[in-house]
Amino acid sequence: MNRTEFIIVTAIILFVAFALGWFAHWLIHRFVQVAGSEMGELDKMAQALHEAEETRDQAMTYLQQREAEMSNQLQQTEAELSAAMDGLRDARQEAGELRAYIERVQQGS
Repeated sequence: MNRTEFIIVTAIILFVAFALGWFAHWLIHRFVQVAGSEMGELDKMAQALHEAEETRDQAMTYLQQREAEMSNQLQQTEAELSAAMDGLRDARQEAGELRAYIERVQQGS
């Protein structure tokens, strides 16, 4: 094989490789290409997802605020209950002391 034939064979091989590469590129983009209507649909889906995430974040914030309010209210109620129980205990003790005093006074007279 002389030099001219080698150059021609190399050129043909490179051209065939180029043609196969271009065809493969065209074929891939043909199957992967997104149509304009699909792109609009993807945009709508992205917007809906964004709105759903915002709604979720708002709901989480509301739930955290509500939980804090309920926790605070529970603590206040427990404090009031504790104060009421202490007052009831003191009142029972005082009533018992008054009964004992009345019994002593009645027995002494």
